Amino acid sequence: MGPRLCQVCNEAQSKYKCPSCLAPYCSVACFKKHKENPCALPVSSLENSPTTGPESRVDRPLTVEEPSEVLQRLQLEAVASSSEICSALKDENLQKLILNIDCSPDAEKELEKAMGVDVFRIFTDKILSTLGS
Repeated sequence: MGPRLCQVCNEAQSKYKCPSCLAPYCSVACFKKHKENPCALPVSSLENSPTTGPESRVDRPLTVEEPSEVLQRLQLEAVASSSEICSALKDENLQKLILNIDCSPDAEKELEKAMGVDVFRIFTDKILSTLGS
């Protein structure tokens, strides 16, 4: 499959995909414009996903002890638009580790276990590096 056209501006070649719906886009400006309307992964993509796991997520309260630890919008966009991070997320082992953390009733314990796995540690280093730049 060759290069795809940006679904937002329909002018430039896409370099990225929306993490929610996988729509191709070419720039941060197009990503921001795309995100003005809520989107989601198409149902057919969810059904065919090779890493589908438990159907129910664990409900946890969203509490933040230190507000400075909450990422700002520009930081989130930097992570979402990083080709290095998007490429790392294609690793099935990493996907399983993240899914285990997300679905666990004790996410902190799962996170500690995942930090002992090279692929997860390398992934978190890439995120921290992106946030630091």
